[in-house]
Amino acid sequence: MPNRSTSAIPTLCLAGAVILWGSSFVAAKQALTAFAPLALVFVRMALAAAVFACAGPLLRPSRPAPGDWKWLALLCLFQPCLYFIFEAHALTLTTASQAGVISSLVPLLVTVGARVFFAEPLSSRTAAGLVLCLAGVAGLSLGAGSEAEAPHPVLGNVLELAAMACAAGYMLVVKHLCARHDTWRLTALQCYAGAIFFFPAALAAPADMWRAASAPAWASAAYLGLGVTIGAFGLYNMAMARMPAGRASMAINLVPPAALAAGVVCRGDMLTPGQMLACAVIAAGVLLGRSPDASRGGVRTKSRPAQGASSAHRVP
Repeated sequence: MPNRSTSAIPTLCLAGAVILWGSSFVAAKQALTAFAPLALVFVRMALAAAVFACAGPLLRPSRPAPGDWKWLALLCLFQPCLYFIFEAHALTLTTASQAGVISSLVPLLVTVGARVFFAEPLSSRTAAGLVLCLAGVAGLSLGAGSEAEAPHPVLGNVLELAAMACAAGYMLVVKHLCARHDTWRLTALQCYAGAIFFFPAALAAPADMWRAASAPAWASAAYLGLGVTIGAFGLYNMAMARMPAGRASMAINLVPPAALAAGVVCRGDMLTPGQMLACAVIAAGVLLGRSPDASRGGVRTKSRPAQGASSAHRVP
């Protein structure tokens, strides 16, 4: 009987998450034409929370350990609270394509976070890859001019980078918790926390915003809430529980090309030659950062591994 970490199920989960995440940048740009950034986050969180409220009895029970509440609170702080504050504003300032490219830094940020919080070794190759990626992000931002889709690309890309740091923290915490908590329950908890946290932003939004929102904007918000918030995060959490975190986090490298393709096809995004070169630099940094140790499993957490999953831990 094949090991679950090498079965097709986690791979299919990752593929689904990558496709959904890649398309989420375009959907968010469309929804932000009608909704205020944080009001949009409330809509997607509330929709997802409503679904989980109905499906709650079907979810497997968790086996929390003493002190887990601190990790659960940290999980919700990273994702959705801080992550969506940064990303929702970033997407009003930069293009979906540029934001998607910046998301390629997540696996390297996971490695750095593992070094800081789990005392895992950080190879010089990985450190060099991270520096190269950051240089590429700087080039991507500085090479961008103001346009309708990206009125302040430098600030937008900095905020997107902050969002990716929160995503990295989220993935590290998920790996720590998934041995004792059902991954769908973790996703549900994030949705409940997000709906409560962003509810004041929805109340503060002007009433005519809700009435004036177009059908495509509402459809994009529904896609983000049901498809991305439930689908992508749920599928990724499932994969994290069934395979080494290093392998799971490296799949995030496939999000930027998916986001670029979606941005070009659906939004007409264009990259200058200098920005294309910056994208190549980021890609080179990601490849350089894939040290042999990381590809074999990466970060080891101090928690008990999930059934069928490696204890190796290598996280938008």
